Amino acid sequence: MDYASLTTEFKEHFDVEPERVFFSPGRINLIGEHTDYNGGHVFPCAISLGTYGVYSARTDDKVRMYSANIPDKGIVEFSINDLDYNKDHGWVNYPAGMMYELTKHGYRFDHGFDLFVHGNLPDGAGLSSSASIELLMGEILRAVFNLDVDQLTLVKAGQEVENDYIGLNSGIMDQFAVGMGKADEAVLLDTNSMDYHYVPVELGDYVIVIMNTNKRRELTDSKYNERRSECEEALKRLQVGLDINSLGDLTEDLFDQYTYLINDGTLIARARHAVFENQRCIKAEPALRDHDLKSFGKLINASHESLHYDYDVTGVELDTLAETAWAQPGVLGARMVGAGFGGCAIAIVKKDETENFKQNVGQTYRDKIGYNADFYVAEIADGPRELSAD
Repeated sequence: MDYASLTTEFKEHFDVEPERVFFSPGRINLIGEHTDYNGGHVFPCAISLGTYGVYSARTDDKVRMYSANIPDKGIVEFSINDLDYNKDHGWVNYPAGMMYELTKHGYRFDHGFDLFVHGNLPDGAGLSSSASIELLMGEILRAVFNLDVDQLTLVKAGQEVENDYIGLNSGIMDQFAVGMGKADEAVLLDTNSMDYHYVPVELGDYVIVIMNTNKRRELTDSKYNERRSECEEALKRLQVGLDINSLGDLTEDLFDQYTYLINDGTLIARARHAVFENQRCIKAEPALRDHDLKSFGKLINASHESLHYDYDVTGVELDTLAETAWAQPGVLGARMVGAGFGGCAIAIVKKDETENFKQNVGQTYRDKIGYNADFYVAEIADGPRELSAD
């Protein structure tokens, strides 16, 4: 999507001149899945696919929003003086929720505006379109209302939208990855302490291929909250004999020594994934810094197996993509990303094998699942920003 086409689309729907254009990325998580709400580490990066927003100020208190991705919804209107959740507003609750949460932080909006949104993230693919929209809105609000707000506050406000406004008990990884993204770098975040640092992702002759199952998933309709509650129960049982605040506090050996406290096969499996995945995430940093892509690929493969067998969030579509990818030449590793239950997987693929990879994995997936998967080469990108016509 280019600047000119976005502004043209804005004018077609709002019949006024656009003033400013913004972009917010999506994200993939290289490794560290379902660890963010368990006090562990995550290792995400922002990607070049994302959400564009075209803005124009109004002189009244009305906000009008339109999404080119959900045209049937039409233009949705609300007032800056009434930011309460409205089920009928659908996707608009994500940007409206950012306005609502920022007012709770003491920020104020003195005029309405028109906003046209157009994203190129696959719908429902688990590349964090909701966080992309939230941080897009955060960047727009900061810029056009001259808000003195730092990026981490916007990131936390995005999570508050998910948890308190929408009602999804998610961690902070998605908003953090989108809001703090840097080109060609991933961010290793300790979700327990919020300490983080950037790690260069230098893949050399390899690229990251996103594989979209095209099986739409709705997190609030999935078993996401169930998995979280299972981990909370496992932690509660471990705390009877261990002085820990989260599953992220445990090493593999310490977990093995105290599994008897959990005394439930399902809860042990859920907690084991959280503990071991956190350690895989920590081990991924030296692998990347040492350019040891083979070891990094093995960690990615182990992550998928754990998400399959211990956390039970993959399903036939994601398993088909990952397992087929493992068998292809030039592949170092592959795994599901995101919450699971559909959505996307990633693979680390040699550049000169990419087209064969797409064809072979795509054919196997179509034969087994009955419809096509989509493939994208991911570029690691910067976080939310304003765009210029140049």
